[in-house]
Amino acid sequence: MRTDKLKQYRIERGLTQAQFARLLGVSASAVGMYEQGRREPDGDLLARMASILHCTTDELLGVEPPHEVNEVIDNFTRTLEKQPGLMFHGTPMSDADREKLVNAIRVAAAIAAGKK
Repeated sequence: MRTDKLKQYRIERGLTQAQFARLLGVSASAVGMYEQGRREPDGDLLARMASILHCTTDELLGVEPPHEVNEVIDNFTRTLEKQPGLMFHGTPMSDADREKLVNAIRVAAAIAAGKK
């Protein structure tokens, strides 16, 4: 299992180890061991982890298919939504600001793809 991915997805979803452990029905120390690679989850637990983290078991295992730019932007959008108090040059970003940022990235990606 890609322990870095497990921790990354947990943090992106705004969960502490203790919160994630409660959702899984395991101890916080077990989550810590999974994230450190000192323990491996069984198949059922891996599936529950993926469900809670809104990812696939392949992603947690490190099986990475080719990514579409829109998929990466969608993941970035979900990460932005979970960031409380997000600022840009010292100014709080509203939901509308976040949406504008994502739209600007999509436009930039479309322009870049059109140059091929």
